[in-house]
Amino acid sequence: MITCSAPGKVYLFGEHAVVYGEPAICCAVDIRTRINVAPADSIIISSSLGTTGIDFEVHPYVSAVVERFQNMSSLEGVSISIESEIPVGSGLGSSAAVTIATIKALDSLLGIGLELDDIARMGHEIEQRIQGAASQTDTYVCTMGGVVMIPQRKVLDLIDCSIVVGNTNIFSSTKELVANVAELNEKFPDVVGPVLSSIGKMSVTGEELVNAKDYVSIGKLMNINQGLLDAIGVGCSELSSFTYAARDSGAYGAKITGAGGGGCMVAIAPHELVGGVAAAIASAGGEVVVTKATDIGVRVESL
Repeated sequence: MITCSAPGKVYLFGEHAVVYGEPAICCAVDIRTRINVAPADSIIISSSLGTTGIDFEVHPYVSAVVERFQNMSSLEGVSISIESEIPVGSGLGSSAAVTIATIKALDSLLGIGLELDDIARMGHEIEQRIQGAASQTDTYVCTMGGVVMIPQRKVLDLIDCSIVVGNTNIFSSTKELVANVAELNEKFPDVVGPVLSSIGKMSVTGEELVNAKDYVSIGKLMNINQGLLDAIGVGCSELSSFTYAARDSGAYGAKITGAGGGGCMVAIAPHELVGGVAAAIASAGGEVVVTKATDIGVRVESL
């Protein structure tokens, strides 16, 4: 059996705007999805959602990866099991992590020899197929790890402060939320277009701040970014409650991460205040994960 894993991610800046070609800054975080693969007589995909064959309702991303490898190789059967620390539909890159880890696992099993850039590219293509529209950000960061500015693929310094995630446990569909923003942009292009452009400018400004480790200023920009995400309709009352709770308890800044509409928010905080920030989010009703940035992307854990 071969085991491969890929990390989750949070956005510091740029979600939704990145779909329109604006830059984003994304950070891999140390929560991971693990894929175990072994030879089998048929296609078997197992997870907490159940056991299926190729099934685009239950396991869409893994099914798409299997079909891709069937077209690339003589693959007829394989047993794939999924273990994830990343909540589905949470804005933490669950679909990217499962896609990238599965690609790496099947590549290792079949000995194809894909490079990391090939894995990231294939992962992006699969997310586009399943979601209809997808940024390359999630799949690239889950492949490479670290803090990355997209689409430039510029590697920034690793974040050296605590990262606190608050999960609403409200499922959100990236595909639907991206479509809603597109509809809003089509209806009010002179209003929504500048909002998306402003979100992109935060990433440009944020690049220097990340490398300078100016977390106070990064936090202020994250708070502004949150306001703009609310303006384009991807917030919800729970996410707002968590972000204000985090800020009020000493976080540098807090905002939605990912598509919004539910899912998670992210706060960055001084190490000495992380306990209070986590407790405040929990008191507001959030399921809390305290984590850190990681420069380890997709990897083989065992052969």
